[in-house]
Amino acid sequence: MAACPKLSACPFFNDKMASKPATAKLMKQRYCHGDNTKCARYTVVTRSEVAVPADLYPNMMGRALAIVGG
Repeated sequence: MAACPKLSACPFFNDKMASKPATAKLMKQRYCHGDNTKCARYTVVTRSEVAVPADLYPNMMGRALAIVGG
């Protein structure tokens, strides 16, 4: 799968988890370079006009769906 089109502006991808490199690497592989449609951040940015919360991690889909109303 192709890399997420939002990578350059994503604070998560750009070392939000610098203190947890192993976890960040796994999440980046799964969401940023994998299926970005399963990324909570991608869901918010593409399905609403709400700013993506800084503390929203890619695996927080339940919270993302609550934000976008879905």
